[in-house]
Amino acid sequence: MNHLIYKNYHGSIEYSKEDKLMYGKVLGIKSLISYEGKTGDKLEKDFKEAVDFYLSDCEDRGVEPEVAFKGSFNVRVPRKVHMALALQAKANMTSLNSFVRNILEQNLMANQGARAVEVKKLVTVSKVSKARNNRKRGVVKRNKKNAVRANNSRSGKSK
Repeated sequence: MNHLIYKNYHGSIEYSKEDKLMYGKVLGIKSLISYEGKTGDKLEKDFKEAVDFYLSDCEDRGVEPEVAFKGSFNVRVPRKVHMALALQAKANMTSLNSFVRNILEQNLMANQGARAVEVKKLVTVSKVSKARNNRKRGVVKRNKKNAVRANNSRSGKSK
C-alpha cells in the first residue's frame, strides 16, 4: 500500500530518515491535515485520529468538510490543444468536459491493465454517490477558507 485510506480520505506515507519518523498529510483537499508515527501502526492510528478530529471540528463549527478529490481540477494546455479538443468535441456532439473526461478514463484504463475494472467501478460508484447525496441534501456550497489549519493550531492539535 502506498497510501492510507480512511472515511474516503487518502493520506500520504513519507519517511524522515533524519527524524526516524513516518509522517504524511491528507491528499486532495485544501485543508492541512497531517499525522505522524514511529511505526506503521502508529502512523495509521494518528492518521485516523487526525481525520476524525477534522470531521468533528467541522461539525462543531457547522462547516461542511471538504471532499477529497471532488472531481474538478484545472488543466492548462497550449491554445492549439484547447482548440483541437473543443473542435473534436463539437464534431462528436459532446461537451468539451465530457470529451476530455472520456479521454482521461480511456487512458487510465489502458495504462492500468488489471486495475481498469476497478477504476471504472470507482467512476461509476462516484457518479451514483454524488447524485444520491445531491438529492438528499441539495448541492451544498463548500467553505473555501482553510479554517481547520488555524483551528488546529489554537486547539493544541497541530501535527
